[in-house]
Amino acid sequence: MPDLDLPRGAVLALWLGATAARPAGSPVPTAALRGVQGDDEPHEVVDATGSRLDLADALASWTAPDLDVVALLPAPGDVAGVPAAVSAQALDAREVVLLRSAGRSLALVPEVTGFGSALEPGHLVTWHATEVPDWTLAVQGLGTLEDADRGLRRGLTDVTDALVRLDVAHWDDAHATQVVALRDAGVPTWRLPDRLDARRGRILASAARLLAIVDLATRDDGGAVNLWQADQRTAALRDVDRLARRALSAATFAGPAAGPGPQASTPR
Repeated sequence: MPDLDLPRGAVLALWLGATAARPAGSPVPTAALRGVQGDDEPHEVVDATGSRLDLADALASWTAPDLDVVALLPAPGDVAGVPAAVSAQALDAREVVLLRSAGRSLALVPEVTGFGSALEPGHLVTWHATEVPDWTLAVQGLGTLEDADRGLRRGLTDVTDALVRLDVAHWDDAHATQVVALRDAGVPTWRLPDRLDARRGRILASAARLLAIVDLATRDDGGAVNLWQADQRTAALRDVDRLARRALSAATFAGPAAGPGPQASTPR
């Protein structure tokens, strides 16, 4: 059974939210570094002055009881909540992590450089940290976990109905096999904090699954036989893509500004 992929920024935000209450000076959990970095080379963080930190030191410096954090996944035409100072970079990376603590706000955008071969790929990742204005009010419009949960269920029904009504819910054999596999796929638990609450975990998995299915569906026009059908199919997929990206962001939002609700517990 394949694993669902999560953006690096989403995993980083989840771990920051889970470790925010650690005692000052305590070491960063090995599981956090492993979860965020995965199979990448060790990550670096670079600030506006060019100073470099390894990810462990950066995580330790961001730890604070009042930490607010969220990962956003912008797309062309949808950069809601992304600070203007980093909107171009975030759109290029298709992700950004926002932090706020002690009145200071940061935006972290990953720069990913691939190397190696298709059989043995590797990635160098540098997080560029930029100071930005307070972003907490701007992301409130993305909705709560409850909104995300309802929206994912409604969105999947709406897009399925639309594609069937248009008679373009068609998959070739190769893509159909991948969709069936994705239906039962899960998020790899080793990348996530321990005892992540059930609703948050379910939303993460559902959103990641929908994003993977949309990615497959947008590789061709399905069973569309004219331009109108192709446009309607594209619009339906774009709607569910936006809904899934925002739901995934809602699942990463943690801290005082996120309001009451279950949070990830202290990790191992």
